[in-house]
Amino acid sequence: STMRKRKTTDSPHSSPDLSEGKEKLRLKQEVGLISGVSLIAGTMIGSGIFMSPEWVLHHMGSPASSLLIWAACGLLAMFGALSYAELGTIIKESGGEYIYILRIFGSFPAFLFAYTSVILVRPAGLAAVCLSFAEYAVAPFYPGCSSPQVVIKCTAAACILLLTIINCLNVRLATSIMNIFTAAKLLALLVIVVGGVVLLAKGQTQSFQNAFENTTAGIGAVGVAFYQGLWSYDGWNNLNYVTEELKKPEVTLPRAVMIAIPLVTCLYLLVNVSYLAAMTPSEVLSSGAVAVTWGDKVLGSWAWLVSLSVALSTFGSSNGTFFSGGRVCYIAAREGHMPDILSMAHVRCLTPSPALLFTSAMSLIMIISGSFTSIVNFFSFIAWFFYGMTISGLLYLKIKKPELPRSYKVPIIIPIIVLMAAVYLVLAPIIDQPQMEILYIVLFIFSGVILYFPLVRFKRHPRFLQKVTLHLQLFLEVAPTTRDAN
Repeated sequence: STMRKRKTTDSPHSSPDLSEGKEKLRLKQEVGLISGVSLIAGTMIGSGIFMSPEWVLHHMGSPASSLLIWAACGLLAMFGALSYAELGTIIKESGGEYIYILRIFGSFPAFLFAYTSVILVRPAGLAAVCLSFAEYAVAPFYPGCSSPQVVIKCTAAACILLLTIINCLNVRLATSIMNIFTAAKLLALLVIVVGGVVLLAKGQTQSFQNAFENTTAGIGAVGVAFYQGLWSYDGWNNLNYVTEELKKPEVTLPRAVMIAIPLVTCLYLLVNVSYLAAMTPSEVLSSGAVAVTWGDKVLGSWAWLVSLSVALSTFGSSNGTFFSGGRVCYIAAREGHMPDILSMAHVRCLTPSPALLFTSAMSLIMIISGSFTSIVNFFSFIAWFFYGMTISGLLYLKIKKPELPRSYKVPIIIPIIVLMAAVYLVLAPIIDQPQMEILYIVLFIFSGVILYFPLVRFKRHPRFLQKVTLHLQLFLEVAPTTRDAN
């Protein structure tokens, strides 16, 4: 059959014979601590810190309250990542939320997550980051006017195609690019931080006088401000998507989280202070791209460096998003929730190339029609719904299955706080400012029911799918994989 279901107790699935049956095909364990920190920090630092500050300030109304939101978002990301680190040491399989929901709650909710994530959430997130990369990359060619949409969208599409080639060729090449771009973007943020320190030393503190004035207190406004802030921190859970490719996951996973997230949080707070030192709150609000406006004011003729830095940053972030997003598709297919072809790996490159190609195709469709702000809000709504479900699974394991072996334990109060935050982030915007688009998203999630029962539960597959799978397998030079799981 072209789709298969595997229970938790199954033994690792052996691949068909390769090299006369002596070899099992699997993804390599090539992600160490430095690459792990780079994957988290490199994916988190993308377009958000260069585009979201004005939106957080817009919804909160005052500089001090917006800085509090940035700090709270960092703390929430840290708590979420520490909770996921414990899950990753109990369930040592790749796939992030998908695999945790599958192992704890069963096949049906896991399928709904995979269906939503693979078709909507991951491609939308990748499309948003690539669109922001394209905006900054083409801006220098159109000085004094806005760049044509067709040029931006073609550049974003080219970015996705380039990432597809890199990630399909070699895991080590993809992680090396991640490491290089993470170093470049950290350097760019340090330039902004140092610029801010110099401005504060010169006495430019007008934005911080009466800093809480005009603060908004509405429950929905705070929720949407959190969405915009948390978009900049998105990626805190990315290492859990590639657990099987980590060297010593029980050590590397918690350690990488504890290094990467505090580092990013401190940088984000200092960058926001720097923006507010260079600009008044009204200037930040009227800026189309706050980092570029900062560059014009502080760096003068060197302002082009900011555009270049943002382009590098967003490219590196989209590489991290692509690297982990393709794995969700691959793992879901391996568990029988997606067509079999997506669970295969290239016989020489040992990368999940069919899953990466599928993610790439879906992202290209998203680019055709997409607004950055709306993608962020709806991406965050779905993401926190499933984060909440995953965290409730961890609480279930901590209370009901304390005997399970785990090399790392998070205090129970931390996942409780994350779960409460997730419930708030899902419900607050619906209660305060209900929008039809959220209803459409909920309907899309539950439209998966129509596919689940015939295709997965009762395994009713069209016969031609088997022939299509075979032809694609030969064309793409891929074969089924085994898994490393305890």
